[in-house]
Amino acid sequence: MIPLAMSSPLPSTSEPSREEQARALCLRLLTARSRTRAELSGQLAKRGYPDDVSAQVLDRLAAVGLIDDADFAQQWVQSRHARAGKSRRALAAELRTKGVDKEVISTALAGIDADAERDRAEELVRVKLRRDTLSGDDARLTRRLVGMLARRGYSQNLACEVVLAEVAAERERRRV
Repeated sequence: MIPLAMSSPLPSTSEPSREEQARALCLRLLTARSRTRAELSGQLAKRGYPDDVSAQVLDRLAAVGLIDDADFAQQWVQSRHARAGKSRRALAAELRTKGVDKEVISTALAGIDADAERDRAEELVRVKLRRDTLSGDDARLTRRLVGMLARRGYSQNLACEVVLAEVAAERERRRV
């Protein structure tokens, strides 16, 4: 007869713990791109990791500097404003969906003032106008350009002002 103590299998030391699995998942996700703490927490929850394991792993990753919401927000704002031409309002909305705190968002957006936002809107419109033939249908062209700026989060007032000024300037430039 086999004694009871011998009949139970020994725990396998080669199988990673839930914490190690959670850490590996977070590191894989962070390899693709930077992520906020809220994004990683959501991914861990979606995969069924307990809150205490998630908190422990995320605290450790934050302690070693792999998760930094302030740095993430700053990089996000610089990138999306420069490349995609997003406005402050659109950038704030994107950061909110990623779980960034309001204070961190306002700090990250502090570098974009109203003049910089207007300059970026003018640049976007100029690029579009260079490719357009200016056929004569100003209403259609204006609607299209205002819509393009609105999709990037610019206010209607700013979009209309910029578009009307840039269309007039482009017509004058082509006339000369």
